[in-house]
Amino acid sequence: MLTPDTKSDLPDCLFRDLDFSTGAVAAVSGGSDSTALLLLLKDHLDRTASAARLLAVTVDHGLRPGSAAEARLVANFCAERGIEHRILTWSGDKPLTGLAAAARAARYNLLAAAAEAESIKLILTGHTADDQAETVLMRLARDDDGRGLAGMAPATLYDWRTWIVRPLLGARRAALREMLRGRDIGWIEDPTNVDTRFERPRLRATLALPDGEQRIAEALARAGQAALEREDLGHRAAVLIEAFASRSVPGLIRLDRDFAAHDDGKAAIYALRILLATVGGVSFLPDEARCAALLSRLRSASLRATLSRTAVDARRTGIFLHRENRNLPAPAPPATNEFWDNRRRITLNDRLGGLVIAPLGPAAARQAPLSDAVPASLSRAALAAEPSLESGVERLDFAGGKADPQPVSIAPVVTPFARFLPCFDLEPATAVGVLVGAPPPVAPPFLGHDGGRGWAKA
Repeated sequence: MLTPDTKSDLPDCLFRDLDFSTGAVAAVSGGSDSTALLLLLKDHLDRTASAARLLAVTVDHGLRPGSAAEARLVANFCAERGIEHRILTWSGDKPLTGLAAAARAARYNLLAAAAEAESIKLILTGHTADDQAETVLMRLARDDDGRGLAGMAPATLYDWRTWIVRPLLGARRAALREMLRGRDIGWIEDPTNVDTRFERPRLRATLALPDGEQRIAEALARAGQAALEREDLGHRAAVLIEAFASRSVPGLIRLDRDFAAHDDGKAAIYALRILLATVGGVSFLPDEARCAALLSRLRSASLRATLSRTAVDARRTGIFLHRENRNLPAPAPPATNEFWDNRRRITLNDRLGGLVIAPLGPAAARQAPLSDAVPASLSRAALAAEPSLESGVERLDFAGGKADPQPVSIAPVVTPFARFLPCFDLEPATAVGVLVGAPPPVAPPFLGHDGGRGWAKA
């Protein structure tokens, strides 16, 4: 568990385990937290890794008058201290609903693009222990199912390629502001932080009351315990996936019958939730209660069911999962770094030349080679929902098909973790990635990391 630090020696331990060999992107809005992050990070690099590149990035969402001027203030602040800086703008139309989520997605996409353009593998943000406590309390108010009570992860893999690290999760905002005042450095106050039309500012107002400190301490303790439990559950789920799941045909997962009867029912339910979401291409894990009921039925009977766009076919020879053959994408030209049916990442390797990506379909699936390990009807049903690359009447490839280089790569993804993979979930996500043939996730940016275990204790 991360223990909030209110002492004056903040720089001594915040960054010591991070690998800065490719440099770092610091997300800096100009507020107190991100300004403190930038200064503490620069101090650390100056002392320990003076050759490491530091790039500060300010994202201007264009949602408030004056946001562009604030970004220029940050640019000037960085220039005065010899820190390289970029201003990135969220351009285009903004959604009428879900604006906060869209802004968050745009911010991380811009930060990751900036990091990738400079071959930097690490992004740092200024989220604090106060932010963590607020997040946990908001999720408690929504009757969270437990996983979310772990709060923000110390590290999150974005888009399966860039790690976002939150080194200040153990620091209180008051300590950071005290440090800034000691250096005679001001910061920008975002008016939305006190706008009580929004949930987080309303919560912050209640935490300023006399019992606020106790509520924060309790929330942080709860987050630490929930993180340990989530990581442990993920480890157990990964063990079950590795032991009981296999893939003989692209798009078709087979679970041994013993999976449903395993003594660790909680881990089996969690593993099933991740598998259903991945096979069906659903970004959120299916409801835990519905998965528990499904697993109970799988213990005692053969059945056919559908959950999270995944067809479940339990037979004597195994429990089979494949994408249901409806609501599949219409034929369309492939677009790079987009998700086809939320199950495959598309990467353009060459000129398109009239190429189209579409479901393989039942007729073509009947012509595909079959595996003796699974029933032919299931193989064909799974293959029919797989992506096919076509040029005119010629079929060039489908997932798991030809090994020759193609103008478009179609790689499986672990859907619920494809955009954001919290370090708590690294083990089960990696296990499912191996199962479906996804590329391995980028190694965590911590020196001497242990493959994903023990994050909550960091």
